[in-house]
Amino acid sequence: MAYTPPEIWSWDAESGGTWAKLNRPIAGPTHDTDLPVGEHPFQLYSLATPNGVKVTVLFEELLAAGVTDAEYDAWLIRIQEGDQFGSGFVEVNPNSKIPALMDRSGPEPVRIFESGAILLHLAEKFDSFLGAPANRPEMLSWLFWQMGSAPYLGGGFGHFYAYAPEPMEYPINRFTMEVKRQLDVLNRTLADRRYLTGEDYTIADMANWAWYGQLALGRQYGAGTFLQVDTYEHVQRWAKEIDARPAVQRGRMVNRTFGEPEMQLHERHDASDFDTKTQDKVGDA
Repeated sequence: MAYTPPEIWSWDAESGGTWAKLNRPIAGPTHDTDLPVGEHPFQLYSLATPNGVKVTVLFEELLAAGVTDAEYDAWLIRIQEGDQFGSGFVEVNPNSKIPALMDRSGPEPVRIFESGAILLHLAEKFDSFLGAPANRPEMLSWLFWQMGSAPYLGGGFGHFYAYAPEPMEYPINRFTMEVKRQLDVLNRTLADRRYLTGEDYTIADMANWAWYGQLALGRQYGAGTFLQVDTYEHVQRWAKEIDARPAVQRGRMVNRTFGEPEMQLHERHDASDFDTKTQDKVGDA
């Protein structure tokens, strides 16, 4: 049945689908809740969605590189339960989206929201994973390319392919075409480069890997076969190389509440937590 938009839209029913209860046309908190604060300089409030994984991968890469000042506490924000609408979280991110970061390393706490902004803040603070200065424009271009492109992958393709209340041919075809174009952009770029800016592994790779690398590895939306991700050979090579990094493997685990219990570390407060506090060891504790 054809849909005719009304003259003025009104919010009178949930849109349906997996994430329907999280969507509303207004901002601001729905309840009063203070955020916990740990002992480390950085307090991360997140969930292991691709946007959350970007940041935990960078933290683990910094620590693996010997940047001890990058120690962090990662607190779980259960978005399906509405934690992101608590007053404490909204104070850190008025947009009520994960991840959100409080940098308490200076005399006054500083909030940073939007995953790309968090990556850039940390990389600049520690002068790490920025690549060669001559390649900075290229690195920033790929970082912001990801920030601008991922809504088509997650909010567009992922929503209509995996989460909408019923399959709809037009939006699935529309967003599939765009996601495959984006994969082709990456594949052509990586044909003659090890990483997105050349030989240097940067925050642009981390950001893009969290979305497109994991898509290529079959971890997004159950859509690997549908999108023929194996045909993007250069994306596959790049995705597998990054996936093999120990810091990336740890970063994937942080604030993860799904998948294999041994891959779920709901909160991270110390490096030893990876050995002692994954869900296969603590269960529901």
